[in-house]
Amino acid sequence: MASASHDGVVWACGQVPRRADGSVPDSIEDQVQVALDNLESVLTDAGSSLALLLKVTVFLADLEEFGAYDAAYCTRLAGVPLPPRTTVQVAGFRGDKRIEIDAVAAVGKT
Repeated sequence: MASASHDGVVWACGQVPRRADGSVPDSIEDQVQVALDNLESVLTDAGSSLALLLKVTVFLADLEEFGAYDAAYCTRLAGVPLPPRTTVQVAGFRGDKRIEIDAVAAVGKT
């Protein structure tokens, strides 16, 4: 889980739905949850939070899953301002991953 920060902004790249034990959930809803949990962890480590998201880019293996992904995304981020978001379909994820999230967030307190 990579991130870099500069001048009050953190870039969290490549947040995937891999749990600490290396497993990947089966459902897209659970993959969204784990990827956002990983994003939250990276942001917290950088002095930020989900509430300070400025921009999110989501890569999906299959846009047919957009509805389920979107519902899980909105549920997980309930209570925080939803940032601008771009979602695109990509091919060739390794393993069972079907989602990857890149985000830009402010560093500071909510």
